[in-house]
Amino acid sequence: MRRFGQVIGIDPSGVERYRSFHQKIWPEIESAIRAAGIRNYSIFIDGDQLFGYFEYHAPDDEFQARMKCLAEAPRMREWWDIMEPLQKPRDGRPPDEWWLTLEEVFHQD
Repeated sequence: MRRFGQVIGIDPSGVERYRSFHQKIWPEIESAIRAAGIRNYSIFIDGDQLFGYFEYHAPDDEFQARMKCLAEAPRMREWWDIMEPLQKPRDGRPPDEWWLTLEEVFHQD
């Protein structure tokens, strides 16, 4: 199992819209996230910043393929077309990342 912490900015004027969509995500999105091997997914907000945490419960050598399937899941592009204008990606992130993935420096079970 791999843990991921990610950050991205959010447009303050879009916070309520973002919250409303996440009160109950679309069933197709929820299913696609599970099929990708993602569990224990949470998104937190602090002012104009979002912090996401999730656990990947699948073989490491399948990670890229599973993320590609997730990106191609039914209605995912539609979901992202709503979410992306509300988000502000961090400067300096790798070119293939929307959310910036953080380095884990400590963990305790």
